[in-house]
Amino acid sequence: MGIFATEIRSLQLARVLVVDNEESQVRDLLVGLRHEGFEAVGTHEPDSVMELLQGESVDVALVDLMMSGINGIELARKIRDAHPAVRVVLTSAYHLSERQLSRADCGVVGFVPKPYVLAELADFLRAKLTHARPAPASAAESGARLRAS
Repeated sequence: MGIFATEIRSLQLARVLVVDNEESQVRDLLVGLRHEGFEAVGTHEPDSVMELLQGESVDVALVDLMMSGINGIELARKIRDAHPAVRVVLTSAYHLSERQLSRADCGVVGFVPKPYVLAELADFLRAKLTHARPAPASAAESGARLRAS
């Protein structure tokens, strides 16, 4: 992609999909991410994500690891297989090691431990969006521990 195309892309709002089975968490993240300059859509029904992605174009999906019905790793695999351009970032109150992410082979580009500071989460997502689709990131490469805002 040339410099001009990169500049045009940077002027467009990045579109984030938030997936968490806690409705209040989705609502709060949507408001916060929009405030941080993202376009954001979300669902608290993980089973509806694949259908939602048929009608919505997103750049990155922020997916909670522990959900009812399907876990975040299984969902990340489904997203990777059906929509390879969508970057998936897992989030959880449970820590995932580099080894666990690697063994999961789910195509995630990063892991954000909960709780997190919204501004730091937004910076993390921007960093994942400004690079070409990287190899899956480790928990150690994910940066500083992010805290709830």
